Amino acid sequence: MASKTSLSGFPEWLPQERLVELHVLDTLRKTFELHGFSSIETRAVETVDQLLRKGEIDKEVYAVTRLQEDEEAAASAKEGRLALHFDLTVPFARYVVENAGHLTFPFRRYQIQKVWRGERPQEGRAREFTQADIDVVGDGTLPFRYDVELALVMIDALSGLPIPDFKLRVNNRKLAEGFYRGIGLTDAPAVLREIDKLEKIGPDAVAANLQENVGATAEQARSALELAAIRSEDTSFAEQVRALGVSDELLDEGLAELTAVMAECVHRAPGAVVADLSIARGLDYYTGTVYETVLVGHEKLGSICSGGRYESLASSGKRTYPGVGLSIGVTRLVSRILSQGLAVPSRAVPTAVLISLVDEDSWSAAQDVAAQLRSRGIACEVSASAAKFGKQIRYADRRGIPYVWFSSVAEDGTVVHEVKDIRSGEQAPADPATWTPPQEDLTVSVGTPGN
Repeated sequence: MASKTSLSGFPEWLPQERLVELHVLDTLRKTFELHGFSSIETRAVETVDQLLRKGEIDKEVYAVTRLQEDEEAAASAKEGRLALHFDLTVPFARYVVENAGHLTFPFRRYQIQKVWRGERPQEGRAREFTQADIDVVGDGTLPFRYDVELALVMIDALSGLPIPDFKLRVNNRKLAEGFYRGIGLTDAPAVLREIDKLEKIGPDAVAANLQENVGATAEQARSALELAAIRSEDTSFAEQVRALGVSDELLDEGLAELTAVMAECVHRAPGAVVADLSIARGLDYYTGTVYETVLVGHEKLGSICSGGRYESLASSGKRTYPGVGLSIGVTRLVSRILSQGLAVPSRAVPTAVLISLVDEDSWSAAQDVAAQLRSRGIACEVSASAAKFGKQIRYADRRGIPYVWFSSVAEDGTVVHEVKDIRSGEQAPADPATWTPPQEDLTVSVGTPGN
């Protein structure tokens, strides 16, 4: 993967790399629709107040202003300032509230869009990137079974991508918060924010932060870290939690929910899901099940898919729209696929056939041939000039176009058509009304190198 942009954090792909990204997007879109999710798109901007309703990430939000905006107008419009959305969940919550009268609940949506976040650019983190989200929201209530279903949908979607094995790591905020409450730590969000740093700074530093920033005792910090150390690929995590000797109603509720998620996932996708009680998720709007996903062998890349349950992110007066959702970091995933050579397109361009020109006057006739091929779904283009055939063939080769079409006029005045496979050198007569390339050449495919 080459560097194509001088503006850090705003990736741009070469054509053959874009084909890999499109394959990922098409695979996700097809999978989501197979599971009954409808596509929506929300505007790129929201009001600052809307974006910052839940979670303190104001340092990462890009504000939007006119270059010629005067100071007085800017001051008067401060409360209605606009900013680029940093994720798709907050805009979706606003969309649900505003369109509730036109939606049928539970509402299943998928959304694939660009988002913007003012982070320090590095591999896996960009300032402009594409996310692919799925959510289910209810009106007033949302059955817990959707927490299970969304995990299974995402496993299905990720399994169709050209990526290494992955682990969907699941936890429950009720479990964590109930446990913290049971050991005397009442500021659960503050504890979760520190636990969320475990993989970055390690348990000793987290323990020190818990004592310094949250007011935990050494014993409380130790207990919080013991909980975070629990992992299992089945429901045995529940026994490990109970063995820590902490009692709380919210803890019991979280244990029951996480057990339900794990039991069904173990049944339907064994080995793909792990109960990982260190997963916290930094955003404050999550209230129950939380998910993070890592590629096996690429854990340092961070989570490629995350999300969770939220109860009151979308609300209007006395009406609330609880939901559960997951989001794939498409750009992060594609960057790793490209940098590691995990997938390659079968050719660099969609074009399957280059229609050559005998002379400049043959351009219109070449367009007739192209139109006949395109009518049957064969991607083609007409040569730019009537250069020597060898030069036109070399152009096709450089572009990655597998076939070159030749037309000539026989002595009796009939038009003779031939097509050449420039990879093998084979050339054969062809009828523009019926000729079709082999299925593997008809469209671009994406697969692992060597296959």
